[in-house]
Amino acid sequence: MEHLAQNIESLIFTAETPISLKEIRNCLTEAFGLKFSKEEILQAIGQLQERYAQDDFAIEIVEIADGYQFMTKGSFHQTVGIYLKQTMRRRLSRAALETLSIIAYKQPVTKVEMERIRGVSCDYSIQKLLEKELVSIMGRSEGPGRPLLYGTSQKFMDYFGLKNIDDLPRPKDFKEPEQQIGEAAPIEENIPEEISIEDVEAIEKEKQDQPDNEDLD
Repeated sequence: MEHLAQNIESLIFTAETPISLKEIRNCLTEAFGLKFSKEEILQAIGQLQERYAQDDFAIEIVEIADGYQFMTKGSFHQTVGIYLKQTMRRRLSRAALETLSIIAYKQPVTKVEMERIRGVSCDYSIQKLLEKELVSIMGRSEGPGRPLLYGTSQKFMDYFGLKNIDDLPRPKDFKEPEQQIGEAAPIEENIPEEISIEDVEAIEKEKQDQPDNEDLD
């Protein structure tokens, strides 16, 4: 079909989240009354990826979470990051970001385990992360009381441009405090500092650029 790649390009550009091969094929079939094979669509996407790989373009087509999405190339992340910081309205507290990091690297994880690592109550942070759909309830632990298990959501994967959780940067050691479960924990709302998700990405990039001589788990 003529202009197949351009039609696919328009779909990827329009989609707010990574668009899957199935969604692309369904849209093309409904639009033109033709059935396209997976190979035809992949070939067209490959052509687009080759074109956007050229230095003339600041964006590229990336495969994320079983779908495709336009993303800014790494060399322009600093500029885009400044813009996002200026326009970001929904922000996460440092306490929520610490909790999100624990969930990302330790999932599936219970609230008790998070509080043992942080040494403070995580109720409020978990609530905010659930509201922002960055984490989800994955089930229940087999331990006493069968507490809820938390993990990162598909929205978390999409936002940070991850195909799977193994793409996360390698974490530094989680150091558990000496407190035992059940000891009084300070209320985390006392932590006033707020930081955006873009700030976390910048911090993680700085960590990756620095030599890491610490032993990892």
